[in-house]
Amino acid sequence: MISVADNLRITIPAIARAVENKDPAPVQKLVAQCRDAGAHAIDINSGPLSRYPKDKMRFLVETVRAVTDLPLVLDTSNPDAMAAGLAYSGGTVIINGISLEPEKLSRILPLALSHDCDVIGYLLDADGHVPADTESRMEAAVALFGECQAAGLSPDRLIVDPVVAPLSWPDGNHQNIAILDVVRTLPDLLGFPVRTIAGLSNLTTGAPDNSYRRIHQQAFLPMLAAAGASMILMNALDPGLMTMARACEKIRNQSIFSWE
Repeated sequence: MISVADNLRITIPAIARAVENKDPAPVQKLVAQCRDAGAHAIDINSGPLSRYPKDKMRFLVETVRAVTDLPLVLDTSNPDAMAAGLAYSGGTVIINGISLEPEKLSRILPLALSHDCDVIGYLLDADGHVPADTESRMEAAVALFGECQAAGLSPDRLIVDPVVAPLSWPDGNHQNIAILDVVRTLPDLLGFPVRTIAGLSNLTTGAPDNSYRRIHQQAFLPMLAAAGASMILMNALDPGLMTMARACEKIRNQSIFSWE
């Protein structure tokens, strides 16, 4: 199970200032901390980048690449920013992401084809809404794989994100049980191996403090691992969460167990 650090977000004021001022130090310090904490990949969440998207994404990618050769997950809805990130990333890169929304299929999906890279696909309806239940998510998955194959993308390039729901939603618990069902059964439905990713931090959006975030994320992480999730987008700077992720992987690993 691959741990993807979700800590690098432009919504963090210090990171927003660093990007605006082209100051690499705060970005590199944060990324180095995630790397040293054991993250397997770094998500660069630049947001939509409405102003100077190419320059800002290039700055972020080159700044991160200066301190790590870990795979980069380029997390933006701006196609111009995504193209710039792909052009300057070097090494392994994953596009985050596409869905059945027409603009994503027409402007982001072609970038995965032209750069021959993996792409995360969100199980959303064409209007961007979250499906209501397991069956609706499965239908979205089948449709998304169909769109990707029609465009020429190999099925093994698509990483499915069933979209973890905030617990604070009226149907949050119901939604997240559906997510576990999707992760567990999607390979059987499609008839081939499917990689999946889950954004763990989404679970506790709106939580009153870190103690609530920590305990609920640590509870849901093993459930995702048991369902077979391939990747977890998570807070790499939470030592307890990272320890839990490593323990989950050791237990579900099919090699001989060791306490070390």
